[in-house]
Amino acid sequence: MKKSRILGIAVGATLAMGLSASAFATDGYQLIGIGQYAMGMAGAVVAAPDDPLSAAMSNPAGLALLTPQAAFSAEIFNPTRKTNFGSGEIGSHSNVYGVPAIGWVAPAFGDGIVFGGGVYGTSGLGVNYVQPNVNGPAFDMRATPPAQGFAPGTINAYSSITFMQMAPSLAMKVNSHLAVGASLNIAAEQGSFLQSFTPNNNAFFARQSNAYYVGGGLNLASPSWAYGVGVTLGALYKVNDMVTLGATYKSPVIFTPMTWQESGEVGPGNVQGGAGQYSGHLNYPQQIALGLAIRPIPQWLISVEGQWINWHATMNNFTIYGPWNGQSSVALPMHWSNQWVANIGTQYDLTNWLQVRAGYTYGTNPISSGNIANNLIFPAVVTNAVTFGATQKLGMGWKLTEAYMHAFANTVNGPVGSSPFFGAAPASATLAENSYGLQVGYDF
Repeated sequence: MKKSRILGIAVGATLAMGLSASAFATDGYQLIGIGQYAMGMAGAVVAAPDDPLSAAMSNPAGLALLTPQAAFSAEIFNPTRKTNFGSGEIGSHSNVYGVPAIGWVAPAFGDGIVFGGGVYGTSGLGVNYVQPNVNGPAFDMRATPPAQGFAPGTINAYSSITFMQMAPSLAMKVNSHLAVGASLNIAAEQGSFLQSFTPNNNAFFARQSNAYYVGGGLNLASPSWAYGVGVTLGALYKVNDMVTLGATYKSPVIFTPMTWQESGEVGPGNVQGGAGQYSGHLNYPQQIALGLAIRPIPQWLISVEGQWINWHATMNNFTIYGPWNGQSSVALPMHWSNQWVANIGTQYDLTNWLQVRAGYTYGTNPISSGNIANNLIFPAVVTNAVTFGATQKLGMGWKLTEAYMHAFANTVNGPVGSSPFFGAAPASATLAENSYGLQVGYDF
């Protein structure tokens, strides 16, 4: 089978897998690294990209320093999520996700210029909670409005955000010290959301945002796709044989709206919506990353990186447009903060065919305790993770790379009264993550 046909089949398989995948993430809802080299280095690769996956996604300038090659990565993501809506802690019913990626690089357009890129599952988020038979005191229906109380019933909370990206890239080695590169980020995202309460007796009222309604809630659970575009610009500067500097800027990815056809909705503040089309934009944030790679000896690499992610611009409010009664839109107030991330990774060549690596990443939590009630279906709260990995060079151009990531459990507790369904109760969210990945690479 021809090499070009092999690559075509791999790209097709990646698209087929990726469009049905729902990934989780460590930095907000973004994976800390694409591919198993980057994962083993805890994402600290902006100054030390080593394969087409880490280069095209983290710093496209790195493509100019690579030999022609391709890489295919398959990752199993296993998050553990728990929440407390105010009536006891429950766990999510979905726990395993597949994350595929493929990347390549080849000469193009003259000396020192290469074409590369990849297709990636880069980020995502999701939960699936059902809490039946929730007990609480009934409302005093004689009061106007009804006195606060909470009927027995069932809470349903579901979310799924999947983000896929294709990144055709050009890179150039300007001289022996400087390389530059750019990627066009062509992206697709799928989103579906549900947060509702169904009383066992419809004469009872449920409570949301200090307003009252008979059952119902927000139901945008049918999957909707949107498509967007952005750019990534990168540079690498080799100071000497020991020190390399790296920098990357990723623009926002601006998406078309996701749309849902619904028979009716109940939004925050008990805003009622009729039958018709609802829509909302969920753009991907701009980012800046700076890195430093040091080789104290030729076989030992230490790479550090700092990153800023502009979540506040895209996850402050999710505005839903539609046939709302008396207004054209309602805003879901998520109020994410911008995130700062620090990564460090190290790699050591034990032999001429075996490399081992490890890393640590810390990211500030974009969700504060005061906003946890608005993010029970978006629980991106982990802050610390460790990673381990290895590469075996098998000969004849083939190499195999493995990685493991563990994000330590983190719980964010809201204040008393933060539950969206039980007025005097606190809400909380807990998230921990494990990831296991395998990557096959081939040098042409």
